[in-house]
Amino acid sequence: MKLYEKTASELSEMLRRKKCSALEIYEDVSNRIKSVEDKVGAYITLSDETARKKAIEVDEALAKGEELHPLAGIPIGIKDNISTKGIRTSCASKMLENYIPPFNATVVEKINNADMVVTGKLNMDEFAMGSSTETSYMKKTRNPHDLDRVPGGSSGGSAAAVAAGEAILTLGSDTGGSIRQPAALCGVVGFKPTYGSVSRYGLIAFASSLDQIGPIGKSVKDIAMLQDIISGYDKMDATSKNMEYPKLTDNLTVNAKGLKIGILKEYFGEGVDDSVKESVYKVVKLFEENGAEIKEISIPSANFAMSTYYIISSAEASSNLARFDGVKYGYRAKEYDSLIDMYENTRSEGFGDEVKRRIMLGTFVLSSGFYDAYYKKAKIMQKRISSEFDNVFKDIDIIISPTVVSTAFKIGENIDNPVKMYYNDAFTVTANIGGLPAISLPCAKDEKNLPIGLQLIGKKFSEQTLLNAAYTYENLCGGFNVHSQIL
Repeated sequence: MKLYEKTASELSEMLRRKKCSALEIYEDVSNRIKSVEDKVGAYITLSDETARKKAIEVDEALAKGEELHPLAGIPIGIKDNISTKGIRTSCASKMLENYIPPFNATVVEKINNADMVVTGKLNMDEFAMGSSTETSYMKKTRNPHDLDRVPGGSSGGSAAAVAAGEAILTLGSDTGGSIRQPAALCGVVGFKPTYGSVSRYGLIAFASSLDQIGPIGKSVKDIAMLQDIISGYDKMDATSKNMEYPKLTDNLTVNAKGLKIGILKEYFGEGVDDSVKESVYKVVKLFEENGAEIKEISIPSANFAMSTYYIISSAEASSNLARFDGVKYGYRAKEYDSLIDMYENTRSEGFGDEVKRRIMLGTFVLSSGFYDAYYKKAKIMQKRISSEFDNVFKDIDIIISPTVVSTAFKIGENIDNPVKMYYNDAFTVTANIGGLPAISLPCAKDEKNLPIGLQLIGKKFSEQTLLNAAYTYENLCGGFNVHSQIL
């Protein structure tokens, strides 16, 4: 029995029926990592000793009849920009290559309290800046469906690990699509929650007003189960929303009748592969045949979302990454003649090209003389985009679109073309700009047998409606076969 191919909800049920143990689950996943990790490259750091110890503790607690969280004993990988006490957290950068945090992120504390088994830290684009995981200083991660292709980014390791069976669930972070885009390219489920619904305390910041931690898994139910753990108010995060959070898993339903779905016409135009368009339209038809109401909608300002996103995110990155100067922690250049030299050499040597590019862009748009021309206008456009979304959600429940314009491209194909690389986030950045929840679901494969992703977007704090729609589609299509067949 290949336990690593099971969903989290299936394994949870098996544990309680004593059809397997937590240690057996972990060992099966661990053996899978040993078997395929040299091909996929999903992990930066493995935590075998602590994971094994946690699995044994879960088995002992279950044997005593203790009531544990449904996800207790389930293996989970953590993106390497989320702080883990005592476990290296590098952001896939030379700058933090040997950094070991003295504290856990709030989401990690919640995962530990639920007795999940942390398998290790997952590869990513350096400081979450990229769309292919090629900017990682540590290694290249490959798409399990085609090892010559990228897994997407920046949470490429998180998506690839689930697709390859190297983790049952993972955590990623999403600043402009960094959970949903790799989920689409790797054929798994990726969820970006409403901004403020999951604490960012302990997430090493890229763009603070856009970053959001979220789950990646094999099914919508798995996503709901993990989201129930990590969501909630946190006094350590000033942007955390203090409200009652519903139990998403308990309220999952299958019902398309009366669901009002908007088709965002700006996301079905030129530049989108025909196979992607056709696959998404088939899902729309499936919803319609089962009672959903379909309406074409327009958000004109969505055409300016990419420019808005890269101005705001780069400006915030410039500010957030100023702390990495070689003084208190992280990499420090070995050769320098003065304090200024140390700053310059440390940052020149410690950051990769993509990080430098975004810092320079961010510094430029924040500089005197250009602040009004770029950053201020981007913030105005952000408000306009958010307002347009608010207006369309008066008449619909969810928006449907492709997640990405195409399927996974080959490693090295776009790395020297930043504009083409940035276009991978064209359909995902709007949810971050508006602070909206969004989910990517596998919906088909192209002629090369590569996964195609479908995106659903909801209004703020409509996670239940959004996940119910996703759960309905999952049941209508017969479930998702997320595992690669080539490993």
